[in-house]
Amino acid sequence: MNIDHYKVTSNITLKNSQTKVVIDDAEKELKKVRKKLGKLQDTLYAHGKYAVLVCLQGMDTAGKDSLIREVFKGFNSRGVVVHSFKVPTELELKHDFIWRHYIALPARGKFGVFNRTHYENVLVTRVHPEYVLGENLPNIHSVNDVDAAFWDRRFEQINNFEKHVAQNGTLIFKFFLNLSKKEQKDRLLRRLNKKEKNWKFSPGDLKERKLWDKYQVCYEEAINKTSKPHAPWYAIPADDKPSARYLVAKIIYDTLKQFDDIQEPELDEAVKVHLEEYKKELNNE
Repeated sequence: MNIDHYKVTSNITLKNSQTKVVIDDAEKELKKVRKKLGKLQDTLYAHGKYAVLVCLQGMDTAGKDSLIREVFKGFNSRGVVVHSFKVPTELELKHDFIWRHYIALPARGKFGVFNRTHYENVLVTRVHPEYVLGENLPNIHSVNDVDAAFWDRRFEQINNFEKHVAQNGTLIFKFFLNLSKKEQKDRLLRRLNKKEKNWKFSPGDLKERKLWDKYQVCYEEAINKTSKPHAPWYAIPADDKPSARYLVAKIIYDTLKQFDDIQEPELDEAVKVHLEEYKKELNNE
């Protein structure tokens, strides 16, 4: 499988983009990659020079939660931290829009997973520009002030943020789970029809669904303006969940394997020359 097929290296049009691919034995293949990815994460942790940031975006029901569960279940719990970003808190609104994401970045040696990301600030807020007023920004007094120049600045700020963290050792993966409108309808109906899934449903899901076309336009522009070599977007067909999970895991693993400097550190020579003595000491207790 050529993972570059899913990388956004030129402008994409979402209405022409693939939303479904079915990979044979996707669940079985995921288990294999997941195991290798878990071992690689142990090495990354011991190496301690890179962090990995995995950003997941997609429409409601795109499968972000289950993807996180299935892709990262083989990880040592100390090596991965998941952040689910909701509506900004009062404290978060007192800072710039990237602040809460910056302080959640993974430390070197760890994976950080953002379930919804800093891109909500050019997606949800763009569909609902009135939300920007809650940020209490200088020179933003009404929705009319949230113009094209405002969004261009925000895209530039996101690009600068990602460039900065990438230059300081964070490897960035951004995945757009590309769901079809029909599949979203089917998944929402399953939430309504299965009692054990009712808790996942919110009437707000239907309100946002009516804005589908606006969201697609905003996603398309955000992806096209921020897919960079140091922080690429991958458009993942999301209608088939097992295949989407496998693709994400495979892309992360195959990319990280290209960093041949990620190796477990060698023992200090002063310790290495005394290994047999240490063994003998322990065995003679």
